Amino acid sequence: MSTDAAPTHPFDTAVALKSGTPGVFAGRTTPDYGNMVGPFGGITAATLLQAVLDHPERLGDPISLTVNFAGPIAEGEFEILAEPVRTNRSTQHWVLSLRQGAETNATATVVTGTRRDSWAATEREMPVVAAAESLPVQVVPEGFIAWLRNYEMRFVEGGMDAIAAGEPAGSQTTLWIRDTPARALDFGALTAMSDAFFPRVFVRLGRMVPASTVSLTVYFHADAELLAAQADRPLLASARAARFGGGYFDQSGELWAAGGELLATTHQMVYFKA
Repeated sequence: MSTDAAPTHPFDTAVALKSGTPGVFAGRTTPDYGNMVGPFGGITAATLLQAVLDHPERLGDPISLTVNFAGPIAEGEFEILAEPVRTNRSTQHWVLSLRQGAETNATATVVTGTRRDSWAATEREMPVVAAAESLPVQVVPEGFIAWLRNYEMRFVEGGMDAIAAGEPAGSQTTLWIRDTPARALDFGALTAMSDAFFPRVFVRLGRMVPASTVSLTVYFHADAELLAAQADRPLLASARAARFGGGYFDQSGELWAAGGELLATTHQMVYFKA
């Protein structure tokens, strides 16, 4: 986003960057998106993507993003280096790193590109669930993790209440989600929401244990026009795990537009201790 005008939404403040040397961007963590340790991983991923979106050499819109979380990010200032390592006719490949002092805290790769008209089909089906307005908004306990307060969450299954009750269950979570205050959807917000699922191990065990994302990937199936059409309506988000073991588990998810279009799929590997 442009830094010429002051951001008016907590999300825009959190991902705001200032450019200096070409390809180098300065940012700062915000308490609004604090997690148990450091900032919410989704806001870090969105900020790394923002460096590409702000780069004057960018070609097209995001196609994919992979973030590897190398170490905890401390509160305060950070620097992002963004380099377009190759530009083809329709795709562009980026390498990024987020640094604080001499430490590299996260690395990322991004592919951007131009989309064209082609044959299309969606093999996944949007889950059939109750309408968002018919479900209660999840109340976040006072003093709980800060970043949760930036989202309106309406759980269909696998929510916070089951975890709080200590009820082990399957790893599936499905919910309606949107920014609060309401904000029109864009690539950055979609990226952050792709990491807004609780760690699957919490749901599977019915309790919170130490857990941290190691690697997060988002595949963007929507173009800017489709995201604009979504406006600030809730997305339907669903995630599950396939395997827990050896101190790691995977997580796969989909995010659907209110109209039924698949906007993004996401995959991650998560460290846990239990």
